[in-house]
Amino acid sequence: MSNFTIATRESRLALWQAEHVKALLEKNGASVTLLGMTTKGDQILDRSLSKVGGKGLFVKELEVALEEGRADLAVHSLKDVPMELPEGFALACVMEREDPRDAWVSGTYASVMDLPQGAVVGTSSLRRVALLRAIRPDLKIEPLRGNLDTRLRKLDEGLYDGIVLAAAGLKRLGLESRIRAVFEPEQMLPAAGQGALGIEIRAGRQDVEAALQHLVHQPTWLAVSAERAVSRMMGGSCSMPLAAYATISGDELHIRAAWGDAEGIQPVVYARASGLAKNAAEATALGEQVARDLQAAVQAQTR
Repeated sequence: MSNFTIATRESRLALWQAEHVKALLEKNGASVTLLGMTTKGDQILDRSLSKVGGKGLFVKELEVALEEGRADLAVHSLKDVPMELPEGFALACVMEREDPRDAWVSGTYASVMDLPQGAVVGTSSLRRVALLRAIRPDLKIEPLRGNLDTRLRKLDEGLYDGIVLAAAGLKRLGLESRIRAVFEPEQMLPAAGQGALGIEIRAGRQDVEAALQHLVHQPTWLAVSAERAVSRMMGGSCSMPLAAYATISGDELHIRAAWGDAEGIQPVVYARASGLAKNAAEATALGEQVARDLQAAVQAQTR
């Protein structure tokens, strides 16, 4: 029987995700323990991620545990995983996606369109800032950091009129009732990988990779391969207001991407492509095509 240790952040959502993977592996005969860890991304809450090192702050300590042999795999929200993994690490599994959309959460207002002029909305995602400004340029958008429970508490304390969160996290924690409305992709395009779980391992750990194969969801993996290709080519990080979202229909992949200006000075630009994507290489190529189109549109706008 295989024995595995999962490295995980200690937020309630991260632990749910790790427990979910643990249960699925145990159902297949493995013995699994959790190694809870606090990352720099969890500790630094007074500054935006774009100013302190980016989303990699949520995974670095987990990667150290993998490198030192204290853990065999790490479970991540895929949108927090840098587009380029450090040498010696591999993304071994992408699981079936939960709802990829953004959610509107407010105790008072049923939607962002119901807000009075100058209302305060909380988010620290530059992507969400840019897309919110495109919808409602009159809003006052304030930083919002912390884990999901912390963000909800700040809303409930009256610091914001509403906040924007990933629908997937709320649903996974049984907090779907907090969602007043969801933003359809046509209104607010999701981040690359949003709603999907990715499992990272040390490269060459074929035993772990083999144990994870029954958790792989190929349509999701193809979709996020295209999305992450857009982000990689655009130099994507949390310091860039970039969105990328792909869907699969049969063998065909449809991908849309958007780049915005967090200051709201330049209008949001969009690009899209569709094509056959029977494997990750074809999905990646479509994502790269969209990135080139998006770069051209951004350059044309800023001339």
